[in-house]
This record gives sequence, C-alpha cells and structure tokens, in this order.
Amino acid sequence: MADAERRPAFYAARGGRWRDWWTILHPPYTAWHLSYVAVGAALAPHLNGVRLGATALAFFFAVGLSAHALDELSGRPLRTGISDGALKVATGLGLGAALAIGLAGVGRVGLVLVPFLVVGPLLVIAYNAELFGGLVHTDAGFAAAWGAFPLLTGYVAQAGTVNGAAVLGAVAAFAFSWAQRSLSTPARLVRRRVANVEGSLTMSDGAVQRFDERTLLAPLEQALRALSWAMVALAAALVVARLG
Repeated sequence: MADAERRPAFYAARGGRWRDWWTILHPPYTAWHLSYVAVGAALAPHLNGVRLGATALAFFFAVGLSAHALDELSGRPLRTGISDGALKVATGLGLGAALAIGLAGVGRVGLVLVPFLVVGPLLVIAYNAELFGGLVHTDAGFAAAWGAFPLLTGYVAQAGTVNGAAVLGAVAAFAFSWAQRSLSTPARLVRRRVANVEGSLTMSDGAVQRFDERTLLAPLEQALRALSWAMVALAAALVVARLG
C-alpha cells in the first residue's frame, strides 16, 4: 500500500508536532460522538442552546482530548511523536475541564447531573486504560460509553430527568456505536498489524478476482466516513429544527 494508506488511521495526518495533536483527536469519531450529545438534547422537551454548547464542550474535553490522549499513551496505536508527559497533561486537563463544566452545570440543572460526573471520568479511564481486566474495553463497553452515555447526558442536561424517548435514543446510539466498532476494529487490524494481504475470489462463472489490503479496507472505511458525516448532519438537522 502507498504511504498515505499505511497511516494508522484514514484520518491520520502526516507526522509532525501539531499534526500529531490533530491525529489523536480522531476528528471524524469525535464529531460522531459529540453528535449523540446534540441528538439527546434535541429529544428533550425544551432545548437550551447554551446548555447544549456546554455539554458538547465538556464531552470534547473528556472524549476528544482526554480519552484519546490516554489511549495514545497506552501502546501508541497512532504512532505519534507526542511525549508521554504531554499526553498525561492532556489527559488530566481534559478531564479537569470536563468536570469543571459539569460542576457548573449542577447549579443550573440540579443534582441529577452528579452521577454523570462520576460515571463519565470512570468510563474514560476504565475504557482507555483497560482497567478491571478490560471489562469495559469491549464492543458493548464502547457502545455504552461513547454512544448511549453521551446521548443520555445531553438529554438530562436539558430536561433534568430521563424518559422513554431518552432511553430509546440511547438504545439507537448504542447500536450505531456498536456498528462503528464492528467496522473500525478490522480496519485498524489491517492498517496497523497486517504486513501483507494476498488472495483471490473465484466467482461462480469461473472468473478470478484478486484482492489486497485496499480491497479489505475500502468498504470498511467508506462506511465509517459516511456514517460519521451522516450522524453529524442528523444531529445538526435536529438542533436546527428545534432552535429554528
């Protein structure tokens, strides 16, 4: 495969100080998961743009920055040149900023937010550091932590409670995130661990079609790109409809 295709992720920038920081933010995936916050907020009876902005910002710090910095610290999957010290600082600052925003929100929303302020950092650390024997670092753990949880938090930050609509939305976010993980896991395997792929498909008419890494990656990553844009567009449409 060409050099660009051999990067550790389809969205990874070429190596470099600031480009490395862009890469560890996992831009399409971060936008995807922040979209769940917006969807949850849009499902609430009343939508407050300031609360939505604050909730999305908190998740950006917790997931986009802290979780991904901790993930890079644990094994260097994206092969960046960012120092361990800088990644540790980013992890701490991200969680600290998210908690600060959350604590400020307690005064407006109520104590119902407190459990989310406890569970959120725990999920970040348990998933990315693979604590408890990797109990959370599973397909279901990913779907719950980065799908259902952001959507429920977005709803509660608006409504101060949870109802059937929020639960159904969380189920949908769980399923979408499970699908994401099902696509991204084999894509990461091919990009980061497979040295070479050789094979062929023999059709019913006897024709032979060769395949390689590109053949394996293309449908996986095209689906991931499309789903990330689709979720962002859906979230934006729901928020615009509610605020318009």
